Amino acid sequence: MTVARSARWKAAAVALGAGLLVAACGSGGLYGGGSSSGGATSAAASPATSPTSVLCQHAAALRDSLDELKHVNVGPGVADEIKTDVADVRSKLNALTAEAHGQAQAQTSALKAELAKLQTAASDLAANPSADSVAGVATALRGVAGAGSSLLAAVSKDCPSASASPSM
Repeated sequence: MTVARSARWKAAAVALGAGLLVAACGSGGLYGGGSSSGGATSAAASPATSPTSVLCQHAAALRDSLDELKHVNVGPGVADEIKTDVADVRSKLNALTAEAHGQAQAQTSALKAELAKLQTAASDLAANPSADSVAGVATALRGVAGAGSSLLAAVSKDCPSASASPSM
């Protein structure tokens, strides 16, 4: 009887943590909402694509990948989804970094560090699905959101459409 009661309390604590996370993110999400542009632009079809437009395409792709993270409902059983989303963001970040040629290096480094924290938090969630691990993922997601917004703001000087919504 005590084991069943303990399991119920743990499940209730995890559900409460997940509910608090959803409420904290609100309708603005981690990146302030905004609409997704779908990534590629008509400039991608042009054979004479300028370096800036390629940078902008990578920035838009990164923004879209970061946006995927805001749709994750943090709770037990989603660690693999988070890890997959982190891998996608890393891929898009690497492409942007290669095209940026040192531009926004501090912001790209910060985002890489926050992604590593999120990866660790997701692993902790997979190994120990508890309210504490849910809270750890929520904190790490906020770190990624902040670093992602800073990077997109830095790139927005060359690519205004890549910036995150200011209502973050």
